[in-house]
Amino acid sequence: MPWQTPTLSEIRRTNRDNLAAFLPGADASVPNSALRVLSDQNAGGAYLNLLYLDWLAKNLLPDQSEGVFLDRWADILFGGRKAATFAAGRLTVTGTAGTLLPAGSVFSTSDAVQYQTAADIRLSAAVTPVAVTCLSAGALGNRERGASLTLSDAVSGIAAQATVLTIAGGADAESDEDLRTRILLRIRNPPMGGRDMDYVQWALSLAGVSRAWCSPMEMGIGTVTVRVMCDDLRASANGFPSPDDLAIVRAYIDTVRPVTVADYFVLAPIAYGLDIRIKNLSNDTPSMRLSIAAAIRAMLAERAAPGATIYAAWVSAAISEAVGDGSFELVFADAVMPSKGHMAVLSPGPGISYPSLVAGTA
Repeated sequence: MPWQTPTLSEIRRTNRDNLAAFLPGADASVPNSALRVLSDQNAGGAYLNLLYLDWLAKNLLPDQSEGVFLDRWADILFGGRKAATFAAGRLTVTGTAGTLLPAGSVFSTSDAVQYQTAADIRLSAAVTPVAVTCLSAGALGNRERGASLTLSDAVSGIAAQATVLTIAGGADAESDEDLRTRILLRIRNPPMGGRDMDYVQWALSLAGVSRAWCSPMEMGIGTVTVRVMCDDLRASANGFPSPDDLAIVRAYIDTVRPVTVADYFVLAPIAYGLDIRIKNLSNDTPSMRLSIAAAIRAMLAERAAPGATIYAAWVSAAISEAVGDGSFELVFADAVMPSKGHMAVLSPGPGISYPSLVAGTA
């Protein structure tokens, strides 16, 4: 029979019954009596101890643990939680050619995120690219191309406004759920000297890599193909890694992989856009359409993989979760990937259409 922690009321009653049973004449049921107060105080202390034991029981194993307990498992198994990374990139500064922009100059966004230059930069033209690094770690440092930043301290000859060319690479510290997934993956798949799951775990150990897959012998006998996604790090690119991301993954795997591998490849999946049509949506509002798109993206984040078929039933279930009691008609056939490298994503725009039915047409 599984253990069930008694409630505070149950412990109080047990305490009073024990006093009556083992101390003849004692009556702890009298309100505000010294015996009642002492009995209930003892029950309160016992209840706190039981709650603490409950919390320990939850945290002793990684499938339900959190915070520092998860960190301890991660430290033991593979060196700890992935830390947050700092976004970096370039922005264009407008000013008089020859003007010096000092090292340590700070540019700020409207939401108070700051970026700093690392070296003295002398403007070579009226518009000059400038390298900057975010001063705050995490995904909040990533900026879309064209975003505006403001120079915090005025510099004569340089305009206060700067424009982002590209600022990316910022990723938040690994969440408890993502860390738990890696810990359980490591426990269930102990290192085996270079089997497919070893490559997956090596890739996932790198900051910014959120999903990874390994395909042995895809490129021939003795080869290994690794594909990765960087869902948070490259959110503006729908999670698809940049060439620099792939180079970092390859460089790290080179340090740990077996030397007997003939050749291996680190690639991004090839996007295969899904076109989904939804007819007769009972509650067709802008917010409902956004909820449907979010539900389908969440389903794809969980189920999509290179070469994996996306079934219409999965799409229908995701839409049903968003629609709730509403109704709809889905026009979508199972999406079979054309190769092992293709992976399903929503087509741009976001790949969901809501055609109106015209009399006499399907």
